[in-house]
Amino acid sequence: MIEVRWMWAFLDTVEAVSPVSEVFWADATRAKPSSRRGERGEFATLLPDRGDPWVKVQRVLDGGGVHLDLDVDDVATAADEAAQLGATEVHRYSDGNVVVMRSPGGFTFCLTSWTNAGSPSTQVRDDQPDLLDQVCLDVPSDLYAGELAFWERLTGWPRRAGSLPEFTSLTRPDGIPVRLLFQRLGEATGTVRAHIDFACHDRAASRVAHEAAGATTVEEHDFWTVMRDPVGRTYCLTHRLP
Repeated sequence: MIEVRWMWAFLDTVEAVSPVSEVFWADATRAKPSSRRGERGEFATLLPDRGDPWVKVQRVLDGGGVHLDLDVDDVATAADEAAQLGATEVHRYSDGNVVVMRSPGGFTFCLTSWTNAGSPSTQVRDDQPDLLDQVCLDVPSDLYAGELAFWERLTGWPRRAGSLPEFTSLTRPDGIPVRLLFQRLGEATGTVRAHIDFACHDRAASRVAHEAAGATTVEEHDFWTVMRDPVGRTYCLTHRLP
């Protein structure tokens, strides 16, 4: 088990369409993009009006999607523990402050230095009509048990049954801004991927606001609405209090 000090939701978008994506997500989260950083200016943070940020964007050369960054005290030790639990190391930055890994099911995540992250600690949730607060890992059925066990053992967060049999969440500690949900897919094989979820006071009102920002509605369900952002990334508006 590692102690997760802070968790970042990362939106990865192909460079050609990333400006459109970033404008939308800044609007949807009521945040302002930070100055760009990285060798290619590929990284930026979405800065809320109050409290510390927990969402970042990255411009990638191909692929795209969603990944997680976990801030920890000792990156090397955390990477060793993750590897013992079944993760695979993909890349280690020369300064030792970031290790890119893949979970047993193939989901990309990074272990990052808590000390060098500026030690964020407060997410403001008051008076928010909706809040990007959850990353849902979409897991093929044959990988579900192993993937869930990996994250439960890595974080030490206990599991909790979801509202439907195909969902399980991990109970995050107080102060962690991102909730982890696991969805067992009907498909039997493949790679674990992920999408973003918003908690909404009024799901219909949030849908209208997101459509005005450039999203389209894909499907309506009893407890969530599937949306698509302007560059094709799907995400959900869910019936939960922010």
